Amino acid sequence: MDSLSGKKTMGMRKTSGLFGAAFRPLVFGALVLGGMACGSIAVKAADSADTASVSEEPIPPRQTWSFAGPFGRFDQAQLQRGFEVYQKVCSACHSLKLVAFRDLSDPGGPEFTESQVKALAATYKIQDGPNDAGQMFERPGRPSDHFPPPFPNEQAAAAAFGAAPPDMSDLAKARSIPRPFPLFIVDLFTQYQEQGPDYIVGIMNGYTHPNDPTYDENFPGHKIAMPKPLSDGAVPYADGSPQTVDQYAKDVAAFLYWAAEPKLDARKKLGFHVILFLIVFAGLMYFTKRKIWSSIPH
Repeated sequence: MDSLSGKKTMGMRKTSGLFGAAFRPLVFGALVLGGMACGSIAVKAADSADTASVSEEPIPPRQTWSFAGPFGRFDQAQLQRGFEVYQKVCSACHSLKLVAFRDLSDPGGPEFTESQVKALAATYKIQDGPNDAGQMFERPGRPSDHFPPPFPNEQAAAAAFGAAPPDMSDLAKARSIPRPFPLFIVDLFTQYQEQGPDYIVGIMNGYTHPNDPTYDENFPGHKIAMPKPLSDGAVPYADGSPQTVDQYAKDVAAFLYWAAEPKLDARKKLGFHVILFLIVFAGLMYFTKRKIWSSIPH
């Protein structure tokens, strides 16, 4: 009788263990989804509380980006418009020295055609050399060249502006906005990583005092060395997009984020494939374990 009772108890424990093992991933998934839902609901309240608690450092408003989240992708038309804004406005002072002309034709980026890239590169003068006479010389740009800086060196830029304007190659990743508790925890669930573009848009839209060209409500300390660079209608758009400061700011911020993270689309696609593989692999390992150990008494 005791033997039968023991076997019954062991069977119940085994069934309970298998039941728990089968539903453990579902419980974990439910907890993660619940956390993400709670995080997204709490974002607005946390953002408002954050603004009040860190009043000495302004918090630019969050923007909506096509490349946000694990499945986000760059908007090709927006990147092309953003490059146009950079080329016609920002490039007069800011360099883009880590980006090559040919990068503009890569998949996941602005995706200009090769002929467009060649024609664009040829409009720039690139210092090369030395030649056979030991002299440096200038030649038309090639797709393999990087964007030349607007000044020959940082000292020349500093002499012109008082301080050298920062290079924009990784500006969208180097700049950020404060995310105190509990926002940095909420960000783990909402996957908020677009602080740099939000910062850039906030700076471009922060010139709210026409009588003070160096006042910016979204810049720490509210005093910025750069006068207002954008104005409505400054850059004509051929695709009919609004020619406003807000639209220019969003477009150039998206382009600068691509410049700092040119393989973002490919990285997200690879990450999705890896997660899918791990899910299938985990399932195969689970059923393999069940098969091997099912005939062995415990």
